[in-house]
Amino acid sequence: MAITQEFQVGVIASPHGLKGEVNVFATTDDPKRFLDLDSVTMDNGRGEVLTLNIEGVKFTKKFVIVKFKEFHSIEDVERLRGKKLMIRRDQAIPLAKGEYYVPDLIGLKVYDITTNELFGTLTKVIETGANDVYEVERSDNKGMAYLPKIDACVKEINVEEDFMKVFLMPGLVD
Repeated sequence: MAITQEFQVGVIASPHGLKGEVNVFATTDDPKRFLDLDSVTMDNGRGEVLTLNIEGVKFTKKFVIVKFKEFHSIEDVERLRGKKLMIRRDQAIPLAKGEYYVPDLIGLKVYDITTNELFGTLTKVIETGANDVYEVERSDNKGMAYLPKIDACVKEINVEEDFMKVFLMPGLVD
């Protein structure tokens, strides 16, 4: 599995005002992260990746309002609805020991620690209020399993070697 080199930090929802600002739905854990960014990249939908320089950032309850140096009117940004804003790995917030970027977890092989057999492949990380939940496509063709990201269940994560070891607590899966 390749380590992800870019991370999505937001999606342009709509223009904001008449001077080229946009409402961005933040997909990063901390929307205030936009204050520390000088630029983001965006695929323009025609096969070109554009570097957009951030000129200003404001916040509403629902959106991050971003002004890019490259755009000056509502007409300039109207066509940007739904475009993903990305950053390079080196722009991402550094991780503490034992933390992982979510995109790096997708595709990990999940092994049952008690049998050392392949249980499945991690397909999605679901963020809940209490703890994340890992969606795993089971290798026994019994559909999806949902494993809580708690120490009692997730015993080891090794992104470099592409695996996760879990303890399948009684009653967690059939």
